[in-house]
Amino acid sequence: MASTQALVAHKVKSALVLENVVLDNLQPDEALVEIHATGVCHTDLSCIDGTLPAQFPSVFGHEGGGIVKEIGSDIQNCAPGDKVLLSFAYCKSCPPCSSGHPAYCHAFAARNFGQCRTDGSSALKVSASGAKCFGHFFGQSTFARHAIVHASSIVRVPPDTPLELFAPLGCGMQTGSGAILRTLDVKEGSTVAVFGVGGVGMAAIMASKLRNAGTIIAIDLQPARLDLAKELGATHTIVGSDKDIIQQIQNICPPNGVNYAVECTGVPTVLGTMLDSLGTRGKGATIGAPSPGVKGSVDIFTHLVLGREYVGCCEGDSVPHKFIPYLIEQHKAGKFPLEKLITYYDIKDHEKAFADTKGGRTIKAVLQW
Repeated sequence: MASTQALVAHKVKSALVLENVVLDNLQPDEALVEIHATGVCHTDLSCIDGTLPAQFPSVFGHEGGGIVKEIGSDIQNCAPGDKVLLSFAYCKSCPPCSSGHPAYCHAFAARNFGQCRTDGSSALKVSASGAKCFGHFFGQSTFARHAIVHASSIVRVPPDTPLELFAPLGCGMQTGSGAILRTLDVKEGSTVAVFGVGGVGMAAIMASKLRNAGTIIAIDLQPARLDLAKELGATHTIVGSDKDIIQQIQNICPPNGVNYAVECTGVPTVLGTMLDSLGTRGKGATIGAPSPGVKGSVDIFTHLVLGREYVGCCEGDSVPHKFIPYLIEQHKAGKFPLEKLITYYDIKDHEKAFADTKGGRTIKAVLQW
């Protein structure tokens, strides 16, 4: 066993402590990765503050980028010295995984939110007490200098890949862009509305432009975010506090709304507005996650007569080892300017990174070791 530093959340809503933890031995389907950068996702913050259920003490983080140091005997998709980006974990064998939809793995919840290996063991221990520390969050737990990572979470990338830039592709960026490119399959020349343009919503804006949508509408409470959305490809913006959002969208996209829409906030009332923004045979997708058990309501009759479709979207329905390299290539071509969203923080400044993320002062915070 070896030790490393990690940000440990000892209990719900507590400040994270940078301290030493002990790593368990590698299992055959795991690799030891030295983490160089990791994105901060609202899912991490929601688990830390109790909005989403989690076990404590724990190490979170699930948008890692690093270098492989050791591999288990069954690992075939990377070797020591490889640069890798890390994404969600999946079983590889259930029907969704086998059919190219690992984001809907039958074991998705257990493998990503269970915070332990499939055999129930922990990859981490808190050194001061020797007590179990939950980890393996999304198969990785990258708020740590070193992480024991499940094979399915590993995406090997070229040696010249800037890890600090592309680490956020592992979750938020592939979720927003995948919603447009895969879940909704937005067509060229069509109309799109994006509700909530944080990191995930900005990725949806960029992907809509990448797909050559004719009209791209960004809706958000913060004017600065709307300005950036226009820079990234939005053709129109609407302030989220306006009382006539649906009317504005219908004026932009007559007679009755957009072809496609995505909801990125997880707020039930915003979801209702998103659905109402859809035109005839429009299709909408939910990306934002509310607290478990929170419910909304919809106008069933209107959806029926207009032939609207509504779907959930997990991780952009992406296949990470294919989709992440695709996004990197689009960035190289100047079509996915991820760098305009990122603010970098030293790992010791994690509290500021979390506060800036919650307060909307940064679109995508990236912690660096």
